[in-house]
Amino acid sequence: MEQEYAIYKGEKLLCIGTKEECAKELGVQPEYIYWLTTPTAKRRLESRRNPEKCTVGIKL
Repeated sequence: MEQEYAIYKGEKLLCIGTKEECAKELGVQPEYIYWLTTPTAKRRLESRRNPEKCTVGIKL
């Protein structure tokens, strides 16, 4: 079974599914969905001026 992801923008849930399903719904590459869950993406989020407006990915 493939890893599933939940993608949020602030408090709003954008989609749930595999990285391919989420990528198709958001119009991005599947690698971007995976990247949203990496430590690098989380560090960049912390340094943003308005982190509550950022797109965030969580592995389920």
